[in-house]
Amino acid sequence: MTTEQLRLDRPAAPVRHAMSKVPEVTAYFWIIKVLTTGMGETTSDYLARVLNPMVAVGIAGLALVAALALQFSARRYVSWVYWLAVTMVSVFGTMAADVLHVGLGIPYFASTAFYVLVLAGIFAAWYASEKTLSIHSIHTRRRELFYWATVMATFALGTAAGDMTAVTMKLGYFSSGVMFAVLIAIPALAYWKLGLNEIFAFWFAYIVTRPLGASFADWMGVPTRRGGLNLGTGPVSLGLAVVIGLFVAYMAVSRKDVSRA
Repeated sequence: MTTEQLRLDRPAAPVRHAMSKVPEVTAYFWIIKVLTTGMGETTSDYLARVLNPMVAVGIAGLALVAALALQFSARRYVSWVYWLAVTMVSVFGTMAADVLHVGLGIPYFASTAFYVLVLAGIFAAWYASEKTLSIHSIHTRRRELFYWATVMATFALGTAAGDMTAVTMKLGYFSSGVMFAVLIAIPALAYWKLGLNEIFAFWFAYIVTRPLGASFADWMGVPTRRGGLNLGTGPVSLGLAVVIGLFVAYMAVSRKDVSRA
């Protein structure tokens, strides 16, 4: 068999553009993603407690705009710029979900359903425009806009879903975290063993990382009367920020999150 025949017999791999603005999806990607979701949850709660809620939302909104402006201005993927933007989306996305429940009194079931529809609408518009939802092709401004709109929606949806299971369904934060840990294994196993569509598996897991990380972060931070470890939202946020910083620094040096293709 010739070299050309061997190439033709191999399954097609996802095409990744050299100027992609997102990291490679590795184990490190999922670890940092879960950590940012936990930090976003506890940081949002901490800011809302020590500041006026409206002031906290305003500060988080300005920080998010600045982080996204930095991300959009970058010509290609830069570890610390990308994860800074994700972290700020996590903080602001948590606040956006909390506004519907705390500020407007909308039940978690309703806010979860609302964000499901918002996310479905973004996916539909993204696919209609670009004919793909693959993160391997984020190299144009329009695709990047769709990507970050999707990320924002997944954070808000995950926050609402996590609070729904922990509070409304009375599972508690730790039990909710365990449930979502089991749930996130489903797309991985289905992709590995059953050939689940790669893009569907990715976004399914991406959504679940939000309530997974947030549930365990809440469990560590909330008082014992609420089923937590009572470590405090401030210390938990600071601890997670340090761990995230170490991981991102390692990625920047090792470049394990940059495609070699």
